[in-house]
Amino acid sequence: MGEHRLGAEEVRGLYDGHGPALVAYASTFVTDRAAAEDVVHQVFLRLLSKEVVIPDMPVAYVYRAVRNAALNARRSGWRDAPLDPENCVFEHRGGNREAALALQKALAELPEEQREAVIMRMWSGLTLEEVAAVSGVPLNTAASRYRYALEKLRGKLQPYRRK
Repeated sequence: MGEHRLGAEEVRGLYDGHGPALVAYASTFVTDRAAAEDVVHQVFLRLLSKEVVIPDMPVAYVYRAVRNAALNARRSGWRDAPLDPENCVFEHRGGNREAALALQKALAELPEEQREAVIMRMWSGLTLEEVAAVSGVPLNTAASRYRYALEKLRGKLQPYRRK
């Protein structure tokens, strides 16, 4: 396993492929959408500055960096505000803002490991093998976390399911 600095095109590719998922992920630590976007942008600006040497698995590094930056932002004064319809990170395909807010709230209530697994798998499209590598756990553990998260989300979001 090596380490390297990312070029601008690699950084852009990471952002294009994972930016929205990373904002959703950050928003589970800081509930304000603008704060979540700031956290993600801060991480990508550091990557572009070439100050950061990252391991061979850039997605894993970016998720950890966003998590750490979000936790630092929360500790340094970002207040946990109640979920506000104007600050919802998600958009419901049918325009149901209440369902989108319910999803954001349900994700925030999951244990952190389960939340990470479901966001990486569903929004970043990582395989369970990649989720395991990012999380530093065996494949079976990553698969269990993902399965438990889906079960909990289904239960919490039952009222919003299409008939």
